[in-house]
Amino acid sequence: MKTPSVREMIDRLVAVPSISAVDPALDMGNVPVLDELSTWLEDEGWRVERVAVSEGKENLIATRGRGPGGLVLSGHSDTVPYDDGKWSSDPFAVTERDGKLFGLGTSDMKAFLALAVDAARAFDDADLKEPLILLATADEETGMAGAKTLVAQGRPKARRAIIGEPTGLRPIRLHKGAAMERLELTGRSGHSSDPRFGASALDGMHAAMSALIELRERLAEQHRNAELDPPHPTMNFGRIEGGDNPNRICAHCALDYDVRLLPGMALADLRADVHGAVAEAVKGRGLSVAHLALTDGLPPFETPADSALVQACERLTGHTATGVSFGTEAPFLSQLGMETVVLGPGDISVAHQPDEHLPLDRITPTLDLLRALIAESCTA
Repeated sequence: MKTPSVREMIDRLVAVPSISAVDPALDMGNVPVLDELSTWLEDEGWRVERVAVSEGKENLIATRGRGPGGLVLSGHSDTVPYDDGKWSSDPFAVTERDGKLFGLGTSDMKAFLALAVDAARAFDDADLKEPLILLATADEETGMAGAKTLVAQGRPKARRAIIGEPTGLRPIRLHKGAAMERLELTGRSGHSSDPRFGASALDGMHAAMSALIELRERLAEQHRNAELDPPHPTMNFGRIEGGDNPNRICAHCALDYDVRLLPGMALADLRADVHGAVAEAVKGRGLSVAHLALTDGLPPFETPADSALVQACERLTGHTATGVSFGTEAPFLSQLGMETVVLGPGDISVAHQPDEHLPLDRITPTLDLLRALIAESCTA
């Protein structure tokens, strides 16, 4: 069977919805996307394995060649939800205009999977002295369950990995970690006419937030990395809720916040700092304190600047590897022992928003780059 062209593959991958969302009404599986990929890969002689992640969600691990080492070309097969009515064209039908391909997943990042399949066509199995692996993961846009499943299973194993997230074809060797946390303070309600009648959780939260702002400023002074923008850890207070009426002392208050950690920082250490700062701030106020993790947290990621893969990507792209503030599956592939670089044709500036697109003039350079990396990693 004749396998489709790279443009046909992009069209068909985008046409299959595979939205990941925390809202169960929007969340859907990725199996139909992997069905398309599996058909093309099997027709071209890849050994394809599908690994269950959760109901309706799977990882795909496809391999050509055998033995240790080799290169993983990795991409997630899900997308974020889309803004209905705000797209200039159907988000599930690739539309070409102004030298760009518009569609949900063209930049972030279904198109990379099609480009990886096409790039591999330049090689016969006899050329591969080390294996070439195509990885398509599930659920990256919400909890990264697909990547966590890989780590739990200890696979795939390879020497190198390229993750095709949107970087404008500039190599990325480090990024921040992230976590979403909740602080809950519980006091005692009472009549607002006299503070002695209760213990205000809202007053306590004011004190706690002041302490966290001081901690945030201290962390920004202590931890710096000029390759990241901003070059310091951040803490964002995103949501606060408490009380029920102006004439009642607030008995409960909750704060949801987001933290972004630099490589070399540990989430456990930051949590300890937060817990200590809050405990000191609310001491003697008659409040109970609870700290909850809203997510498992994404570890920071860093591949050393002198790694062979980083240097190869710099040589082939003409750009020095640097860092970004958004998160990827890179720390999980790094945990599997691979030198990992994030490098893809899309642009993060158009991801997660209406009229996401991929410039057509990125396709050929991406194919050339991937073929050069395959040759260097698997055939030399």
